[in-house]
Parts: sequence; structure tokens; C-alpha cells
Amino acid sequence: MPRVYIGVGSNHQRAYNIQSAVRELGTCFGALTLSSVYESRAVGSAQGHFYNMVIGLNTTLPLIALRQRLHQIERAYGRVRGGAAGGCFPLDLDLLLYGDYVGPVNDRFVPRPDIEQYAFVLCPLAEIAGEVRHPQRGERYRTLWQRFDKRRQPLRRVPLVLEGVALQPQGSRPRRAGLTQVVGAAG
Repeated sequence: MPRVYIGVGSNHQRAYNIQSAVRELGTCFGALTLSSVYESRAVGSAQGHFYNMVIGLNTTLPLIALRQRLHQIERAYGRVRGGAAGGCFPLDLDLLLYGDYVGPVNDRFVPRPDIEQYAFVLCPLAEIAGEVRHPQRGERYRTLWQRFDKRRQPLRRVPLVLEGVALQPQGSRPRRAGLTQVVGAAG
């Protein structure tokens, strides 16, 4: 069963959409490993500020079926593929890693090149998968993040409360979150 990492982002009703994505993915896939939530400016456009995080999970779904499921969830929350109305991205679910797979998936490539290009992807990935090695480069994500020029793309950790989500801390057995779970509390 491959370990999968998904980048989650939103620039419209950000807290609601991030919380919804976590609930939806938890319902579909069970226990999740969650990074902190970070706020950053949109890169390369005037699309405002985004909330971003990375979620780790295990799945038995084949790669194409997983990507289709992620697109279904995005559409349910108002995502329009092929561009966003007025720069609005209610929910963006990017398949970053699918085990050690390297290659195309329809119009994208896995591992996503975004991992090494954007702080809002690499930082939360290094947080929950720091010891995992990039399937092409062979370097740990923690090492890639340590070398990343953080001044180019500043991030701000955002406290966000999640309710009733099964969490799986990296390297341990799944545990059930209580009534509220604080993810990414500043500290």
C-alpha cells in the first residue's frame, strides 16, 4: 500500500475549505498525518493569500483512481479545473507523492516539481515526511527544506482547529483525535 502525500491549498473561505478537505480525506482514506497549516502569498500572481498544508495517507487506490477522487472532492467544494474564476481557488488538492512512483499521471508528473519550487509545499512536507527521500534526487525532504531560500517565499504558521479527524502521527499507530484537534498552533 503506497504512502501518499497531498498538498492542500485554498485562497477562498480558507479555514472552512482546509477543514473540509481534511474531513473528506479522512472519510475516504482513514487515518491521516497532518502538517501545520501555513499562510503565504500567491506565487506569481495577484491571487491573495493562501492557506496550505500537506496530508499523508495510505491508500489501496491505483494512481489514476486516486487523482480522480481528489478532483471529485475539489469539484464538490467549487474548484473549476482549467483556471479559477477571478483567481479563486476554493480547494486545491495536489498529488505530490505516490510511494516511490516517478512518472506522468495524465497532464501532471509525480513527484510534483512544486515540491522543490515552493515553500508552501516543501515546508509542510518536510514537517511530516522529513526523513522520506525524494524518489528522484535521493535527498531527504528535511535536507531540501534546510537548503531552501526561505526569504523568497515567507510563510506564517496558522492555528486551525479540526474536529473529529482520525490522526496518524508519523511513525506511530493511528489514534483518534478528541473533540477538537489543534493543527499548526503557533508556538
